[in-house]
Amino acid sequence: MSESKEFIAPFTTWTYDKPCEEMSWTEPKSPSLLSISSDASVVADDDFDLVIVGIFAPVKDDESKEELKPALAGAAADLDKSLGGALSAVMEENYKAFKHGASAGSVTPTIRIFDGSKSKKYILLGLGTEDKDVEAATLFKVGSAVASACNDEKKVKSCAVLMPSKLGSAPSTLTDISSSFYSQLYADNRYRTGDKVTVTAEDLTSVVLVPEGDVADEEATSALAAGYSISQGIYLTKDIVNAPHNVLNSISLANTARKIAEESGGLIECTILGKDECEKRGMGSFLAVGRGSETEPQFIHLAYRPKDGKINKKVGIIGKGVLFDTGGYNIKTAMMGLMKFDCGGAAAVLGAALTISELALEGVEAHFIVAACENMVNEKAYVPSDVIVASNGMTIEVDNTDAEGRLTMADALVYADKEIGCEDIIELSTLTGACMVALGTGIAGVFTQNDDLANNLSDISKVTGDKSWRMPLEQEYNDQLKSKIADIKNCGTRYGGAITAGLFLENFVDKKKPFAHIDIAGPVWNDATGATGFGSKLVTEWVRRSG
Repeated sequence: MSESKEFIAPFTTWTYDKPCEEMSWTEPKSPSLLSISSDASVVADDDFDLVIVGIFAPVKDDESKEELKPALAGAAADLDKSLGGALSAVMEENYKAFKHGASAGSVTPTIRIFDGSKSKKYILLGLGTEDKDVEAATLFKVGSAVASACNDEKKVKSCAVLMPSKLGSAPSTLTDISSSFYSQLYADNRYRTGDKVTVTAEDLTSVVLVPEGDVADEEATSALAAGYSISQGIYLTKDIVNAPHNVLNSISLANTARKIAEESGGLIECTILGKDECEKRGMGSFLAVGRGSETEPQFIHLAYRPKDGKINKKVGIIGKGVLFDTGGYNIKTAMMGLMKFDCGGAAAVLGAALTISELALEGVEAHFIVAACENMVNEKAYVPSDVIVASNGMTIEVDNTDAEGRLTMADALVYADKEIGCEDIIELSTLTGACMVALGTGIAGVFTQNDDLANNLSDISKVTGDKSWRMPLEQEYNDQLKSKIADIKNCGTRYGGAITAGLFLENFVDKKKPFAHIDIAGPVWNDATGATGFGSKLVTEWVRRSG
Protein backbone atom coordinates (compact mmCIF):
# COMPACT_ATOMS: atom_id res chain seq x y z
CA MET A 1 0.00 0.00 0.00
CA SER A 2 1.40 3.40 -0.99
CA GLU A 3 2.10 6.00 1.69
CA SER A 4 -0.63 8.63 1.92
CA LYS A 5 0.30 12.27 1.50
CA GLU A 6 -0.65 14.87 4.08
CA PHE A 7 -3.81 16.65 3.02
CA ILE A 8 -3.47 20.40 2.49
CA ALA A 9 -6.73 22.32 2.84
CA PRO A 10 -7.46 25.04 0.27
CA PHE A 11 -7.81 27.64 3.03
CA THR A 12 -6.81 28.07 6.65
CA THR A 13 -9.42 26.72 9.03
CA TRP A 14 -9.73 24.91 12.34
CA THR A 15 -8.34 21.48 13.16
CA TYR A 16 -10.17 19.01 15.37
CA ASP A 17 -8.35 20.28 18.45
CA LYS A 18 -7.50 23.90 17.64
CA PRO A 19 -9.48 26.92 16.47
CA CYS A 20 -8.44 28.86 13.39
CA GLU A 21 -6.08 31.74 14.18
CA GLU A 22 -6.01 33.60 10.88
CA MET A 23 -8.50 34.96 8.35
CA SER A 24 -7.17 35.61 4.85
CA TRP A 25 -8.01 38.87 3.08
CA THR A 26 -9.36 39.25 -0.44
CA GLU A 27 -6.69 40.66 -2.72
CA PRO A 28 -7.87 43.98 -4.19
CA LYS A 29 -7.33 45.07 -7.77
CA SER A 30 -4.25 47.14 -8.57
CA PRO A 31 -4.50 50.81 -7.50
CA SER A 32 -3.10 51.75 -10.93
CA LEU A 33 -6.06 50.19 -12.74
CA LEU A 34 -7.99 53.49 -12.74
CA SER A 35 -6.41 56.69 -14.07
CA ILE A 36 -7.45 60.02 -15.59
CA SER A 37 -6.72 61.99 -18.75
CA SER A 38 -7.61 65.56 -19.70
CA ASP A 39 -7.37 64.82 -23.43
CA ALA A 40 -10.86 63.99 -24.76
CA SER A 41 -9.40 62.92 -28.08
CA VAL A 42 -8.01 59.73 -26.52
CA VAL A 43 -11.44 58.08 -26.76
CA ALA A 44 -10.79 57.67 -30.48
CA ASP A 45 -7.57 55.81 -29.72
CA ASP A 46 -7.54 52.29 -31.15
CA ASP A 47 -5.89 51.04 -27.94
CA PHE A 48 -9.24 51.05 -26.08
CA ASP A 49 -11.39 47.94 -26.41
CA LEU A 50 -14.37 49.62 -24.74
CA VAL A 51 -15.54 53.23 -24.66
CA ILE A 52 -18.25 54.24 -22.18
CA VAL A 53 -19.96 57.54 -22.95
CA GLY A 54 -21.68 59.27 -20.05
CA ILE A 55 -24.73 61.37 -21.01
CA PHE A 56 -27.35 63.47 -19.29
CA ALA A 57 -30.91 63.20 -20.55
CA PRO A 58 -32.68 66.33 -21.76
CA VAL A 59 -35.62 67.52 -19.68
CA LYS A 60 -38.95 66.35 -21.07
CA ASP A 61 -42.04 68.53 -21.05
CA ASP A 62 -44.60 66.79 -18.83
CA GLU A 63 -47.39 67.62 -21.28
CA SER A 64 -45.56 66.37 -24.35
CA LYS A 65 -46.27 62.82 -25.53
CA GLU A 66 -43.56 62.82 -28.16
CA GLU A 67 -40.33 60.95 -27.64
CA LEU A 68 -37.34 63.20 -27.15
CA LYS A 69 -34.70 63.12 -29.83
CA PRO A 70 -31.12 62.30 -28.81
CA ALA A 71 -29.24 65.48 -27.92
CA LEU A 72 -25.55 64.64 -27.63
CA ALA A 73 -23.16 67.51 -26.99
CA GLY A 74 -19.47 68.23 -26.77
CA ALA A 75 -17.05 65.31 -27.11
CA ALA A 76 -19.94 62.82 -27.16
CA ALA A 77 -21.43 64.57 -30.22
CA ASP A 78 -18.02 64.57 -31.93
CA LEU A 79 -17.64 60.86 -31.24
CA ASP A 80 -21.15 60.14 -32.53
CA LYS A 81 -20.36 62.00 -35.74
CA SER A 82 -17.16 60.03 -36.26
CA LEU A 83 -19.18 56.81 -35.85
CA GLY A 84 -21.76 57.82 -38.42
CA GLY A 85 -24.48 58.52 -35.86
CA ALA A 86 -24.27 55.05 -34.23
CA LEU A 87 -24.65 56.45 -30.70
CA SER A 88 -27.76 58.47 -31.59
CA ALA A 89 -29.22 55.46 -33.34
CA VAL A 90 -28.88 53.13 -30.35
CA MET A 91 -30.40 55.82 -28.09
CA GLU A 92 -33.45 56.07 -30.35
CA GLU A 93 -33.80 52.29 -30.62
CA ASN A 94 -33.70 51.88 -26.84
CA TYR A 95 -35.64 54.96 -25.82
CA LYS A 96 -38.29 53.11 -23.78
CA ALA A 97 -35.71 51.39 -21.61
CA PHE A 98 -32.90 53.97 -21.59
CA LYS A 99 -34.79 57.27 -22.02
CA HIS A 100 -31.57 58.93 -23.16
CA GLY A 101 -29.92 58.29 -19.78
CA ALA A 102 -32.62 59.68 -17.48
CA SER A 103 -31.92 56.97 -14.90
CA ALA A 104 -28.42 57.26 -13.43
CA GLY A 105 -26.44 54.06 -13.86
CA SER A 106 -28.56 52.74 -16.74
CA VAL A 107 -26.78 51.54 -19.89
CA THR A 108 -27.61 50.83 -23.52
CA PRO A 109 -26.87 47.57 -25.29
CA THR A 110 -23.29 47.35 -26.48
CA ILE A 111 -22.47 48.78 -29.89
CA ARG A 112 -19.77 46.90 -31.81
CA ILE A 113 -17.89 48.75 -34.50
CA PHE A 114 -15.61 46.67 -36.72
CA ASP A 115 -12.54 48.14 -38.35
CA GLY A 116 -10.82 45.45 -40.34
CA SER A 117 -9.96 42.62 -37.99
CA LYS A 118 -10.41 44.69 -34.80
CA SER A 119 -13.69 45.23 -32.94
CA LYS A 120 -14.34 48.17 -30.66
CA LYS A 121 -17.25 48.38 -28.21
CA TYR A 122 -19.27 51.41 -27.15
CA ILE A 123 -21.78 51.73 -24.31
CA LEU A 124 -23.86 54.78 -23.35
CA LEU A 125 -24.14 55.36 -19.61
CA GLY A 126 -27.05 57.34 -18.15
CA LEU A 127 -26.23 60.10 -15.67
CA GLY A 128 -29.76 61.34 -14.92
CA THR A 129 -31.53 64.40 -16.28
CA GLU A 130 -29.54 67.53 -17.02
CA ASP A 131 -31.74 69.76 -14.83
CA LYS A 132 -30.78 67.95 -11.60
CA ASP A 133 -27.69 68.39 -9.47
CA VAL A 134 -25.15 65.57 -9.49
CA GLU A 135 -25.37 63.85 -6.10
CA ALA A 136 -23.09 61.28 -4.50
CA ALA A 137 -25.63 58.54 -5.24
CA THR A 138 -25.24 59.26 -8.98
CA LEU A 139 -21.46 59.05 -8.77
CA PHE A 140 -21.62 55.71 -6.95
CA LYS A 141 -23.85 54.37 -9.72
CA VAL A 142 -21.41 55.64 -12.34
CA GLY A 143 -18.44 53.86 -10.76
CA SER A 144 -20.40 50.64 -10.26
CA ALA A 145 -21.78 50.71 -13.82
CA VAL A 146 -18.30 51.19 -15.31
CA ALA A 147 -16.95 48.25 -13.28
CA SER A 148 -19.92 46.07 -14.24
CA ALA A 149 -19.50 46.89 -17.92
CA CYS A 150 -15.81 46.05 -17.79
CA ASN A 151 -16.67 42.74 -16.14
CA ASP A 152 -19.64 41.84 -18.35
CA GLU A 153 -17.89 42.64 -21.62
CA LYS A 154 -15.49 39.73 -21.79
CA LYS A 155 -11.88 40.08 -22.90
CA VAL A 156 -11.88 43.85 -22.41
CA LYS A 157 -8.34 44.94 -21.56
CA SER A 158 -8.69 48.72 -21.74
CA CYS A 159 -11.59 51.11 -21.29
CA ALA A 160 -12.10 54.86 -21.66
CA VAL A 161 -14.95 56.66 -19.89
CA LEU A 162 -16.03 59.96 -21.43
CA MET A 163 -17.45 62.22 -18.72
CA PRO A 164 -19.41 65.36 -19.71
CA SER A 165 -18.42 68.69 -18.19
CA LYS A 166 -21.45 68.79 -15.89
CA LEU A 167 -20.27 65.63 -14.15
CA GLY A 168 -17.04 67.46 -13.44
CA SER A 169 -13.69 66.30 -12.14
CA ALA A 170 -13.73 67.66 -8.60
CA PRO A 171 -11.76 65.55 -6.10
CA SER A 172 -14.92 64.39 -4.31
CA THR A 173 -16.43 63.34 -7.66
CA LEU A 174 -13.41 61.28 -8.60
CA THR A 175 -13.12 59.73 -5.14
CA ASP A 176 -16.76 58.60 -5.19
CA ILE A 177 -16.43 57.11 -8.67
CA SER A 178 -13.16 55.41 -7.73
CA SER A 179 -14.42 53.89 -4.47
CA SER A 180 -17.56 52.46 -6.09
CA PHE A 181 -15.63 51.22 -9.14
CA TYR A 182 -13.18 49.18 -7.08
CA SER A 183 -15.86 48.04 -4.62
CA GLN A 184 -17.99 46.67 -7.44
CA LEU A 185 -15.11 44.42 -8.51
CA TYR A 186 -15.03 42.61 -5.15
CA ALA A 187 -15.29 38.83 -5.39
CA ASP A 188 -14.80 36.58 -2.37
CA ASN A 189 -12.96 33.48 -3.63
CA ARG A 190 -11.30 32.55 -0.36
CA TYR A 191 -13.41 29.43 0.10
CA ARG A 192 -13.85 28.42 -3.55
CA THR A 193 -11.75 26.03 -5.60
CA GLY A 194 -11.26 25.12 -9.25
CA ASP A 195 -13.85 26.37 -11.71
CA LYS A 196 -15.94 27.82 -8.86
CA VAL A 197 -13.46 30.70 -8.54
CA THR A 198 -14.88 33.90 -10.02
CA VAL A 199 -12.43 36.58 -11.17
CA THR A 200 -14.04 39.93 -12.00
CA ALA A 201 -12.85 41.85 -15.06
CA GLU A 202 -10.17 39.23 -15.50
CA ASP A 203 -8.44 40.73 -18.54
CA LEU A 204 -8.79 44.39 -17.56
CA THR A 205 -5.53 46.33 -17.23
CA SER A 206 -6.56 49.97 -17.66
CA VAL A 207 -9.58 52.23 -17.21
CA VAL A 208 -9.10 55.89 -18.09
CA LEU A 209 -11.58 58.55 -16.96
CA VAL A 210 -11.78 61.35 -19.53
CA PRO A 211 -13.59 64.42 -18.14
CA GLU A 212 -14.40 67.29 -20.45
CA GLY A 213 -12.78 70.47 -19.18
CA ASP A 214 -9.68 71.19 -17.18
CA VAL A 215 -8.20 68.54 -14.88
CA ALA A 216 -5.66 69.16 -12.12
CA ASP A 217 -3.62 66.01 -12.68
CA GLU A 218 -1.92 65.70 -9.27
CA GLU A 219 -5.10 66.50 -7.35
CA ALA A 220 -7.12 64.10 -9.53
CA THR A 221 -4.64 61.27 -9.03
CA SER A 222 -4.79 61.77 -5.25
CA ALA A 223 -8.60 61.71 -5.37
CA LEU A 224 -8.60 58.39 -7.25
CA ALA A 225 -6.13 56.97 -4.73
CA ALA A 226 -8.41 58.05 -1.87
CA GLY A 227 -11.28 56.16 -3.50
CA TYR A 228 -9.08 53.08 -3.72
CA SER A 229 -8.26 53.37 0.01
CA ILE A 230 -11.97 53.59 0.82
CA SER A 231 -12.61 50.45 -1.24
CA GLN A 232 -9.91 48.59 0.70
CA GLY A 233 -11.84 49.22 3.90
CA ILE A 234 -15.03 48.00 2.23
CA TYR A 235 -13.23 44.85 1.04
CA LEU A 236 -12.10 44.06 4.58
CA THR A 237 -15.56 44.79 5.96
CA LYS A 238 -17.06 42.33 3.49
CA ASP A 239 -14.35 39.75 4.18
CA ILE A 240 -15.06 39.78 7.92
CA VAL A 241 -18.83 39.47 7.54
CA ASN A 242 -18.57 36.78 4.84
CA ALA A 243 -16.10 34.64 6.78
CA PRO A 244 -17.59 31.46 8.33
CA HIS A 245 -17.17 30.81 12.03
CA ASN A 246 -14.77 27.90 11.48
CA VAL A 247 -12.40 30.57 10.13
CA LEU A 248 -13.35 33.72 12.01
CA ASN A 249 -13.48 33.64 15.79
CA SER A 250 -12.32 36.02 18.49
CA ILE A 251 -8.67 35.00 18.03
CA SER A 252 -8.54 35.36 14.25
CA LEU A 253 -10.38 38.69 14.48
CA ALA A 254 -7.81 39.93 16.99
CA ASN A 255 -5.04 38.87 14.61
CA THR A 256 -6.82 40.76 11.83
CA ALA A 257 -6.66 43.87 14.00
CA ARG A 258 -2.95 43.27 14.60
CA LYS A 259 -2.39 43.05 10.85
CA ILE A 260 -4.16 46.39 10.33
CA ALA A 261 -1.81 48.00 12.85
CA GLU A 262 1.27 46.35 11.36
CA GLU A 263 0.43 47.71 7.91
CA SER A 264 -0.47 51.22 9.09
CA GLY A 265 3.02 52.68 8.90
CA GLY A 266 3.02 53.37 12.63
CA LEU A 267 -0.23 55.34 12.62
CA ILE A 268 -2.20 52.68 14.50
CA GLU A 269 -1.30 51.05 17.80
CA CYS A 270 -2.96 47.72 18.61
CA THR A 271 -3.81 46.55 22.13
CA ILE A 272 -5.54 43.23 22.79
CA LEU A 273 -6.85 42.61 26.30
CA GLY A 274 -7.27 38.97 27.32
CA LYS A 275 -9.75 37.61 29.84
CA ASP A 276 -7.50 38.31 32.83
CA GLU A 277 -7.02 41.96 31.88
CA CYS A 278 -10.75 42.29 31.23
CA GLU A 279 -11.54 40.79 34.63
CA LYS A 280 -9.22 43.28 36.33
CA ARG A 281 -11.29 46.03 34.75
CA GLY A 282 -14.51 44.43 35.95
CA MET A 283 -15.85 43.64 32.47
CA GLY A 284 -18.33 41.09 33.76
CA SER A 285 -20.93 41.97 31.16
CA PHE A 286 -18.64 41.22 28.20
CA LEU A 287 -17.06 38.15 29.80
CA ALA A 288 -20.44 36.63 30.64
CA VAL A 289 -21.27 36.34 26.94
CA GLY A 290 -17.89 34.81 26.09
CA ARG A 291 -17.94 32.09 28.77
CA GLY A 292 -19.59 29.51 26.52
CA SER A 293 -17.14 29.74 23.64
CA GLU A 294 -14.22 27.54 22.57
CA THR A 295 -12.00 30.60 22.07
CA GLU A 296 -11.33 33.09 24.84
CA PRO A 297 -12.77 36.60 24.45
CA GLN A 298 -10.47 39.21 22.92
CA PHE A 299 -10.94 42.90 23.70
CA ILE A 300 -9.57 44.73 20.65
CA HIS A 301 -8.40 48.35 20.79
CA LEU A 302 -6.86 50.10 17.79
CA ALA A 303 -5.67 53.66 18.47
CA TYR A 304 -5.10 55.90 15.43
CA ARG A 305 -3.04 59.06 15.81
CA PRO A 306 -2.04 61.46 12.99
CA LYS A 307 1.56 61.75 11.82
CA ASP A 308 2.06 65.32 13.00
CA GLY A 309 0.61 64.63 16.45
CA LYS A 310 -1.84 67.53 16.21
CA ILE A 311 -5.18 66.45 17.65
CA ASN A 312 -8.36 68.52 17.69
CA LYS A 313 -10.63 65.79 19.02
CA LYS A 314 -10.48 62.30 20.49
CA VAL A 315 -13.31 60.04 19.27
CA GLY A 316 -14.39 56.48 19.96
CA ILE A 317 -15.96 53.98 17.58
CA ILE A 318 -17.37 50.77 19.00
CA GLY A 319 -18.29 47.78 16.83
CA LYS A 320 -20.26 44.77 17.97
CA GLY A 321 -18.00 41.75 17.55
CA VAL A 322 -20.05 38.63 18.21
CA LEU A 323 -18.41 36.24 15.75
CA PHE A 324 -21.28 33.78 15.89
CA ASP A 325 -24.53 34.10 17.77
CA THR A 326 -26.46 30.93 18.58
CA GLY A 327 -28.65 32.93 20.94
CA GLY A 328 -27.13 31.12 23.91
CA TYR A 329 -29.57 29.16 26.05
CA ASN A 330 -32.35 31.27 24.54
CA ILE A 331 -31.32 29.52 21.36
CA LYS A 332 -32.37 30.94 18.03
CA THR A 333 -35.15 29.22 16.14
CA ALA A 334 -34.64 31.16 12.89
CA MET A 335 -31.81 32.76 10.86
CA MET A 336 -29.14 30.71 12.64
CA GLY A 337 -27.20 30.27 9.41
CA LEU A 338 -26.82 34.04 9.02
CA MET A 339 -25.45 34.64 12.49
CA LYS A 340 -21.88 34.88 11.23
CA PHE A 341 -22.92 38.44 10.26
CA ASP A 342 -23.36 39.40 13.92
CA CYS A 343 -19.88 40.90 13.76
CA GLY A 344 -21.02 43.42 11.13
CA GLY A 345 -20.36 46.36 13.46
CA ALA A 346 -16.83 45.14 14.18
CA ALA A 347 -16.28 44.64 10.45
CA ALA A 348 -17.29 48.22 9.66
CA VAL A 349 -15.10 49.60 12.44
CA LEU A 350 -12.01 47.62 11.43
CA GLY A 351 -12.58 48.36 7.74
CA ALA A 352 -12.72 52.06 8.56
CA ALA A 353 -9.55 51.80 10.64
CA LEU A 354 -7.75 50.34 7.63
CA THR A 355 -9.00 53.12 5.33
CA ILE A 356 -8.24 55.90 7.81
CA SER A 357 -4.64 54.75 8.19
CA GLU A 358 -4.34 54.66 4.38
CA LEU A 359 -5.76 58.18 4.09
CA ALA A 360 -3.61 59.39 7.02
CA LEU A 361 -6.37 61.66 8.28
CA GLU A 362 -5.26 64.72 10.22
CA GLY A 363 -6.47 66.45 13.37
CA VAL A 364 -8.23 63.48 14.99
CA GLU A 365 -7.32 60.71 17.40
CA ALA A 366 -9.62 57.75 16.77
CA HIS A 367 -10.09 54.70 18.98
CA PHE A 368 -11.62 51.61 17.37
CA ILE A 369 -12.92 49.15 19.95
CA VAL A 370 -14.35 45.65 19.55
CA ALA A 371 -15.27 43.30 22.41
CA ALA A 372 -14.88 40.08 20.41
CA CYS A 373 -16.41 36.78 21.49
CA GLU A 374 -19.01 34.18 20.50
CA ASN A 375 -22.41 33.53 22.07
CA MET A 376 -22.38 29.76 22.39
CA VAL A 377 -23.80 27.04 24.66
CA ASN A 378 -21.84 24.84 27.06
CA GLU A 379 -21.69 24.08 30.80
CA LYS A 380 -20.01 27.45 31.48
CA ALA A 381 -22.34 29.63 29.41
CA TYR A 382 -24.42 32.29 31.10
CA VAL A 383 -28.12 31.58 31.49
CA PRO A 384 -31.35 33.55 31.80
CA SER A 385 -31.81 34.98 35.33
CA ASP A 386 -28.06 35.46 35.89
CA VAL A 387 -27.13 38.83 37.42
CA ILE A 388 -23.88 40.17 35.97
CA VAL A 389 -21.86 43.28 36.79
CA ALA A 390 -20.59 45.71 34.14
CA SER A 391 -17.35 47.64 34.51
CA ASN A 392 -19.17 50.79 35.64
CA GLY A 393 -20.62 48.84 38.57
CA MET A 394 -24.14 48.51 37.14
CA THR A 395 -25.83 45.18 37.84
CA ILE A 396 -27.71 43.58 34.95
CA GLU A 397 -30.33 40.82 35.13
CA VAL A 398 -30.08 38.57 32.09
CA ASP A 399 -33.64 38.29 30.86
CA ASN A 400 -32.63 36.78 27.53
CA THR A 401 -29.23 35.39 26.48
CA ASP A 402 -30.00 36.31 22.86
CA ALA A 403 -29.79 39.99 23.80
CA GLU A 404 -26.04 39.52 24.13
CA GLY A 405 -24.57 42.21 21.89
CA ARG A 406 -25.56 45.04 24.19
CA LEU A 407 -23.86 43.22 27.07
CA THR A 408 -20.54 43.04 25.22
CA MET A 409 -20.77 46.67 24.17
CA ALA A 410 -21.68 47.90 27.63
CA ASP A 411 -18.11 47.30 28.81
CA ALA A 412 -16.67 48.57 25.51
CA LEU A 413 -18.56 51.85 25.96
CA VAL A 414 -17.35 52.25 29.54
CA TYR A 415 -13.78 51.64 28.33
CA ALA A 416 -14.09 54.28 25.57
CA ASP A 417 -15.73 56.76 27.93
CA LYS A 418 -13.81 56.34 31.17
CA GLU A 419 -10.46 54.70 30.42
CA ILE A 420 -9.69 56.41 27.10
CA GLY A 421 -11.68 59.59 27.64
CA CYS A 422 -13.22 59.83 24.17
CA GLU A 423 -15.09 63.09 23.64
CA ASP A 424 -17.62 61.78 21.08
CA ILE A 425 -18.65 58.13 20.69
CA ILE A 426 -20.56 56.21 18.06
CA GLU A 427 -21.34 52.50 18.12
CA LEU A 428 -22.35 50.22 15.25
CA SER A 429 -24.06 46.88 15.78
CA THR A 430 -26.28 44.28 14.18
CA LEU A 431 -28.38 44.57 17.30
CA THR A 432 -32.07 43.97 16.74
CA GLY A 433 -34.48 42.33 14.36
CA ALA A 434 -36.91 45.01 15.49
CA CYS A 435 -34.91 47.65 13.62
CA MET A 436 -35.04 45.51 10.48
CA VAL A 437 -38.81 45.28 10.83
CA ALA A 438 -39.04 49.07 11.18
CA LEU A 439 -36.62 50.15 8.46
CA GLY A 440 -36.16 47.13 6.22
CA THR A 441 -32.85 45.73 5.02
CA GLY A 442 -31.44 48.86 3.39
CA ILE A 443 -31.43 51.45 6.16
CA ALA A 444 -29.68 51.65 9.54
CA GLY A 445 -31.37 53.13 12.59
CA VAL A 446 -29.64 56.00 14.43
CA PHE A 447 -30.46 56.44 18.11
CA THR A 448 -29.09 59.52 19.84
CA GLN A 449 -30.20 62.30 22.18
CA ASN A 450 -27.77 64.72 20.54
CA ASP A 451 -29.29 66.73 17.68
CA ASP A 452 -25.95 67.92 16.28
CA LEU A 453 -24.62 64.38 16.14
CA ALA A 454 -27.86 63.16 14.55
CA ASN A 455 -27.72 65.85 11.87
CA ASN A 456 -24.07 65.15 11.15
CA LEU A 457 -24.72 61.41 10.76
CA SER A 458 -27.71 62.12 8.54
CA ASP A 459 -25.60 64.24 6.19
CA ILE A 460 -22.81 61.66 6.22
CA SER A 461 -25.31 58.99 5.19
CA LYS A 462 -26.24 61.03 2.14
CA VAL A 463 -22.68 61.61 0.97
CA THR A 464 -21.46 58.06 1.63
CA GLY A 465 -24.51 56.10 0.49
CA ASP A 466 -24.67 54.26 3.84
CA LYS A 467 -28.34 55.03 4.41
CA SER A 468 -29.67 55.75 7.90
CA TRP A 469 -32.71 57.20 9.64
CA ARG A 470 -32.97 58.78 13.06
CA MET A 471 -35.16 56.81 15.44
CA PRO A 472 -36.80 57.91 18.71
CA LEU A 473 -35.40 57.23 22.17
CA GLU A 474 -38.65 57.33 24.14
CA GLN A 475 -37.63 57.65 27.79
CA GLU A 476 -40.85 56.09 29.08
CA TYR A 477 -39.73 52.82 27.51
CA ASN A 478 -37.06 52.61 30.21
CA ASP A 479 -39.80 51.08 32.35
CA GLN A 480 -39.44 47.92 30.27
CA LEU A 481 -35.86 47.56 31.51
CA LYS A 482 -36.70 47.63 35.21
CA SER A 483 -35.58 44.55 37.12
CA LYS A 484 -37.03 43.12 40.32
CA ILE A 485 -33.60 42.17 41.65
CA ALA A 486 -30.93 44.16 39.75
CA ASP A 487 -30.30 47.69 38.51
CA ILE A 488 -31.55 46.90 35.01
CA LYS A 489 -32.62 44.07 32.70
CA ASN A 490 -30.86 43.44 29.40
CA CYS A 491 -34.04 43.65 27.31
CA GLY A 492 -37.66 44.73 27.39
CA THR A 493 -40.75 43.41 25.65
CA ARG A 494 -41.00 42.60 21.94
CA TYR A 495 -42.60 45.99 21.28
CA GLY A 496 -40.14 48.81 20.70
CA GLY A 497 -37.21 46.41 21.00
CA ALA A 498 -34.87 48.56 18.90
CA ILE A 499 -35.60 51.55 21.14
CA THR A 500 -35.07 49.73 24.45
CA ALA A 501 -31.76 48.40 23.12
CA GLY A 502 -30.63 51.97 22.54
CA LEU A 503 -31.89 53.03 25.97
CA PHE A 504 -29.98 50.18 27.59
CA LEU A 505 -26.70 51.29 26.00
CA GLU A 506 -27.12 54.87 27.22
CA ASN A 507 -26.43 53.62 30.76
CA PHE A 508 -22.76 53.08 29.92
CA VAL A 509 -21.77 56.48 28.53
CA ASP A 510 -21.58 59.83 30.31
CA LYS A 511 -24.91 61.56 29.69
CA LYS A 512 -23.13 64.78 28.75
CA LYS A 513 -21.15 63.21 25.91
CA PRO A 514 -22.44 63.04 22.34
CA PHE A 515 -23.22 59.36 21.75
CA ALA A 516 -25.07 57.52 18.98
CA HIS A 517 -26.10 53.89 18.72
CA ILE A 518 -26.40 52.81 15.07
CA ASP A 519 -28.31 49.58 14.45
CA ILE A 520 -27.07 48.10 11.16
CA ALA A 521 -28.81 44.72 11.39
CA GLY A 522 -30.64 45.31 8.10
CA PRO A 523 -28.13 46.76 5.63
CA VAL A 524 -25.09 44.69 6.62
CA TRP A 525 -26.23 41.70 4.53
CA ASN A 526 -27.81 41.08 1.13
CA ASP A 527 -29.38 37.67 0.60
CA ALA A 528 -28.38 37.65 -3.06
CA THR A 529 -24.75 38.79 -2.80
CA GLY A 530 -23.70 38.40 0.85
CA ALA A 531 -21.88 41.06 2.85
CA THR A 532 -22.50 44.63 1.68
CA GLY A 533 -19.60 46.44 3.33
CA PHE A 534 -22.08 48.77 5.05
CA GLY A 535 -20.75 51.16 7.67
CA SER A 536 -17.09 51.41 6.71
CA LYS A 537 -17.57 54.58 4.63
CA LEU A 538 -19.89 56.10 7.23
CA VAL A 539 -17.34 55.62 10.02
CA THR A 540 -14.48 56.88 7.86
CA GLU A 541 -16.31 60.08 6.97
CA TRP A 542 -17.43 60.66 10.57
CA VAL A 543 -13.84 60.39 11.79
CA ARG A 544 -12.62 62.65 8.97
CA ARG A 545 -15.12 65.34 9.92
CA SER A 546 -14.17 65.03 13.58
CA GLY A 547 -10.72 66.35 12.74
